[in-house]
Amino acid sequence: MGRTFAYCRIGAVESALDAQVGIIEAAGYSIEPYRVVSEAVQGALPAMQRPAFRSMVEHKLEPGDTLVVLTLDRLGGDNIDLRRSIAHLAEGGIRVVSLDVPMHDLTSHEGQGIFRVFEAFAEFERKRIGERTREGLERARRRGSKLGRPVATDTTDRVQRLKAQGVSQSQAAARSGLSIATIKRHWNKRPVGAE
Repeated sequence: MGRTFAYCRIGAVESALDAQVGIIEAAGYSIEPYRVVSEAVQGALPAMQRPAFRSMVEHKLEPGDTLVVLTLDRLGGDNIDLRRSIAHLAEGGIRVVSLDVPMHDLTSHEGQGIFRVFEAFAEFERKRIGERTREGLERARRRGSKLGRPVATDTTDRVQRLKAQGVSQSQAAARSGLSIATIKRHWNKRPVGAE
C-alpha cells in the first residue's frame, strides 16, 4: 500500500497549515508530518511552477502513493493546468484526492466524470463573464462613456514646455524624470487647446 501526502497552500488569505491538515485528517487521511508539503504561492501560478509542488511531484511521490488536497485549485492555476496536473499524476500511478468534490478520487473513472462536469460549469461561467463584460462595455458606449486609457494631456503639456525651452529630448527626459520613450511619444503632439 502506498504512502499518503498532503499539499497545502498557505498565506494571508489561506487557512493556517495546522487547520488544513486537521481537515484532511478529519476526512480520514492519516498523514505523517514529513509528508505534508506546503508553500505560500498565488493560486493563479501553474502547479509545476510552484517550487514545493514541483519538488514533491518530481522527487517524493511514487506509483501507488496518494496525494490529498483540500480543494481543486491546489492542483493548478487554471482549468487547463488543473487537467494537466491530474493527468500527469495519474500517469505516474498517483491517486489524486480533492476533498471539495463529491467523488474525492479524481483519478478514478467516477472522479474523472465529476471533474468533467465541473470543467463544463467553469467553461460556462467563463463565457458568461465574457458576455457580461461585452454587454457592460456596449452599455457604456451607448451612454457616451469614453472607454480606454485617458489621454495624457498633462504629460504632453510638460513635454511641450520643455521643448519650447529649446532642450533636447534626452535633456527633457533628465529634467522631467520621464522616460525617453515617453518624451518621444509626446514631442510632436500639440498641447491641449492649441490650434
